[in-house]
Amino acid sequence: MFDPSFLGGLTGGLIAGVLATLTMDVAMARLPEGETPPKVAASVLAGTAVDSAPERLAAVVHYVAGAGSGVLTAAMLAGGVAVAAALGVGTAGVGAVVTAAGVAFVMFVCMVGFFALVPLPRTTGLARQRLRVVRRDWAICAVVYLVVAIPLLLAVGQVV
Repeated sequence: MFDPSFLGGLTGGLIAGVLATLTMDVAMARLPEGETPPKVAASVLAGTAVDSAPERLAAVVHYVAGAGSGVLTAAMLAGGVAVAAALGVGTAGVGAVVTAAGVAFVMFVCMVGFFALVPLPRTTGLARQRLRVVRRDWAICAVVYLVVAIPLLLAVGQVV
């Protein structure tokens, strides 16, 4: 299922993370508050209001986080495969699906939880009425990211 070398997993994670982030950008552009999360992170780092956040900083933070999340997802897949093998569940067929679904669930919780608990409460200039929509749109974008990243990593794991 997923058995890359360390370097292969790192490289595959970075590439899958960037490709998934590019795909996430398409979804973000179509959602009412989809483009707000990178601005939230940039506003916290720059100490400005969300609508005044530096665009370049928002883009850099967005892609660095996306690439890093790809590496984390690759590491979790490798760990999930090791656990599945140790438990005798297997790493093909149903075992592969369960491992991938488990990693997707944990990554989704981490991505949405981190955003909702760390940068979002610390941002300024974002009306309370927008918070629910920003969180919802980020959750949708996280799903899009994972739907792209995990299959890419599984494919890389077969090749590396």
